[in-house]
Amino acid sequence: VQLQASGGGLVQSGGSLRLSCVASGNIFSISDMGWYRQAPGKQRELVALFSNGGGTKYVDSAAGRFTISRDGAYNTVTLQMNSLKAKDTAVYYCNVVGRFGDKGFAFDAWGQGTLVTVSS
Repeated sequence: VQLQASGGGLVQSGGSLRLSCVASGNIFSISDMGWYRQAPGKQRELVALFSNGGGTKYVDSAAGRFTISRDGAYNTVTLQMNSLKAKDTAVYYCNVVGRFGDKGFAFDAWGQGTLVTVSS
């Protein structure tokens, strides 16, 4: 299973960006699709999660500004980020958890990371 993320870039404070991540391969099923971020000198943190069993959840700092959505037909997860702030600057990673192949082996895949820079 491979993930391809796109959509990062440079934006001014208050602006918007949209991140997308496509999962490809012999995917049998997907349970969770999410976005994490890692700022310089900090640990990676969950930003938003779309779970088949539990709906959506967000880190407190993103609630009300970010929206995660999933297109199940295309195994795509999108993160719409509005009202961006300088503290949102980080490398953003998509993460997909599910099962692949005819026997449904479990997988936990990460995208390559896309840089989001918010200038103040």
